[in-house]
Amino acid sequence: MLKTFIQPVTPFQQNSSLVYCEESKKCAIVDPGGDIELLLNIAKDNNLIPDKVLLTHGHIDHAGGATELSQILNIEIHGPHIADKFLLDELQKQGEMFGLPSKNCIPDKWLDEGNIVEIGNEILEVYLCPGHTPGHIIFFNKKTNLALVGDVLFSGSIGRTDLPGGNFDDLINSVKNKLWPLGKNINFIPGHGPVSTFDAERASNPFVSDRVLGLG
Repeated sequence: MLKTFIQPVTPFQQNSSLVYCEESKKCAIVDPGGDIELLLNIAKDNNLIPDKVLLTHGHIDHAGGATELSQILNIEIHGPHIADKFLLDELQKQGEMFGLPSKNCIPDKWLDEGNIVEIGNEILEVYLCPGHTPGHIIFFNKKTNLALVGDVLFSGSIGRTDLPGGNFDDLINSVKNKLWPLGKNINFIPGHGPVSTFDAERASNPFVSDRVLGLG
């Protein structure tokens, strides 16, 4: 079974997740924006075996610690989609602006729609969900009905689309055509804030509820 620890990191309080295979104890560290010691301690305290770093997109609060973490643990970075390369190429410069020490990131593997990521005996499906950034992806574990959606969807809101490469219509389409078809009884971990369910957001989210999107 796939299990998860959630640890907010950086002053942006970005939800970094350690998702792990309960049987093998192998884990992926998703969106390590910073505060690497916190993430390393969670892995150590729970006897997890870090296997890879996963990135949903290229913003500094999600990707700022990826290169350092991969170097410390000697593990690969997978994701996001290559359309976010322009953001990962500027992480050090972004870090200097925000006071968040960071290194530029070159993933070992870019991810795309239809790819799968193995974590021990568990599988995450990859879906391309542009809008917040052009190369934003999400990860979905069908067995546990869990989605890690980065900054596509929040409890009661959606990701910003006014940053470089953002597009409001693309984001709405990503939620409507990529997230909602996964099912209503899906638990999701957003990039910021509390966890929620697709069912709850379809009922009341002011941006993407069924009523707003004209869905039955």
